[in-house]
Amino acid sequence: MSSAPLNRRLGALAIALGAVAVFAQPQRGPFVKLDTQQLALIVEREVDHVTPAELAAWIVEGRSDYRLLDLRGPAEYAEYHIPTAENVTLPALEDYPLLPSEKIVIYSQGGIHAAQAWLLMQARGFRASYTVLGGLDGWIDEVLYPALPAEAGREELARFEQAAALAKFFGGQPRSAADAPAAGPAELPKLAAPVASGPVVPAAPRRKRKEGC
Repeated sequence: MSSAPLNRRLGALAIALGAVAVFAQPQRGPFVKLDTQQLALIVEREVDHVTPAELAAWIVEGRSDYRLLDLRGPAEYAEYHIPTAENVTLPALEDYPLLPSEKIVIYSQGGIHAAQAWLLMQARGFRASYTVLGGLDGWIDEVLYPALPAEAGREELARFEQAAALAKFFGGQPRSAADAPAAGPAELPKLAAPVASGPVVPAAPRRKRKEGC
């Protein structure tokens, strides 16, 4: 990972640290105790997030071992949200019914609110909490409307073919690098939760009822 993206994420972490007490009191008191060095180390090791492609694969597989939280407002959520996401605003997150043992994945439009929420979750003991890298913007760019790099090699073409199939699954459309800027902002697909394409498990046969008494 290059230093520029890492510095941006560390910068977002610093902003979130400064703002976290404004939004909630994770330990239900006037102070929040956070090990900032440990948090920075987690960010540097890239174990604080899942990528949009990883999340998309989980949804396609029909996994149910995590909860996905959308931190945006109700109107934005109603207009479009990542399939399976629950809507909870950042101020309401403290009282939202979650268990510390659950795996929680959170996202906002970009990254700042998600970083703030991640800090709140960490302070409350939700160690298995993660953000979606790039937020909804990252989901749009990477999953819904992936762009084929100019002069792509064989490996890049293979990855793009996989990304294109994923985009169509979620109602998006793959684009070439030349078409993407000309097309302008991508129109979000209409909401329709995709059906997981995993193996179909046949229902257990019903037992015949015994005749008579």
